[in-house]
Amino acid sequence: MTVLGTLAGVALTGAAPAGAATGTTIAAGVVYRQYDLRAGAGLTHVHVLGVDLANTHVRLGLLYPGKVASRATVTRLATVQNAVAGVNGDFFNTSEAQHSGVAATGASVGPAVANGKVLKAAVPVGQRFGPALPPGTDADDVLGVSGDGQARLDSLTLDGTVTASGLRWPLRGLNQYALPENSIGAYNSDWGSVSRARATCGTDTKRAAPCGTDTYEVTVRAGRMVSASAKPGSGAIAADTTVLVGREAGAQRLRTLAEGQRVAVNHGLAAASGRAYRFALGGCPVLSGGRPLPGLDTRTSAVRTAVGIADGGRRVLLFAVDGAPAYRRGLTIAEVAAALKSLGATEGFSLDGGGSSTLVARAPGASGVSVRNHPSDGVERAVPNGIGVFTR
Repeated sequence: MTVLGTLAGVALTGAAPAGAATGTTIAAGVVYRQYDLRAGAGLTHVHVLGVDLANTHVRLGLLYPGKVASRATVTRLATVQNAVAGVNGDFFNTSEAQHSGVAATGASVGPAVANGKVLKAAVPVGQRFGPALPPGTDADDVLGVSGDGQARLDSLTLDGTVTASGLRWPLRGLNQYALPENSIGAYNSDWGSVSRARATCGTDTKRAAPCGTDTYEVTVRAGRMVSASAKPGSGAIAADTTVLVGREAGAQRLRTLAEGQRVAVNHGLAAASGRAYRFALGGCPVLSGGRPLPGLDTRTSAVRTAVGIADGGRRVLLFAVDGAPAYRRGLTIAEVAAALKSLGATEGFSLDGGGSSTLVARAPGASGVSVRNHPSDGVERAVPNGIGVFTR
């Protein structure tokens, strides 16, 4: 057996099948390979897409269905957007069993940017779906590609205001399935038609806490308030319209607005690095500077999807564990970090796993993508977003 990596006391071994070292060229700058890993829970199988961002004909972008609160399979997303390969993305609002009568939105947890356009901001940490975050990380953390074409790990926080009659209030949410307590959030045409009722459920520390009863919603069209409601509504939002949802103190502020009053809503995502991103999505950092983050889980093995960044951001590794029954025990988060490092990554980012884990790529000569791993549900799961590989 060949040792593939050792990290934080985790040793991975694998027998690389024929062709795994060189892989299969999907397109210029994009190579696919697969191989076995023997981890703590037993043998597993992984699929990797190596993407050379130094090649000017290759880029990464956000796969998504066109609306934040919407889902589709990775195959469908890649086909519609003409990607040559891709993987599933961020964790998302999958269920609402604790909130009777409230539908899950399907929206993702973290920030999202597509083609330089800000789609959404992150929910409060306590409202996340997915494994617990390592110490020192946050729901604002993203993997993105900046204007220079290089991949990076960063964090994107919402910077926004609501201004009316000389009053200025902070905007604490943008197209999110959950808003912070006592806040105001904005929803625009990028959200979709799904009900906004979920936004006022839970607390900053407890996702399953009851839905708030002190709520208020205001519709702003062409810069003026046109209507209000005591409860968050649903339905498509027009391009010239913003819906403001308030809970607790935020609701009280919105109640002071009057029909016909001028209301200005401004928002953007501010990067900790100060960079502008043309593509970004949320997840969980696991590797930084070639070292594992402290506190990575070493006990829970599962099917995983992750991304590694190598060569100073000029090379990206899209990594997915196979969900076939023979391999379904998978990897721990610590083992994911070790596997990414063994592939040459210095930074690593964990994405949604389990039944969501899907890696697709075009076969040589094919016109569309096909699923390369085995999704653990037996069929592809619809997801809110993913990472697409695009070529010219």
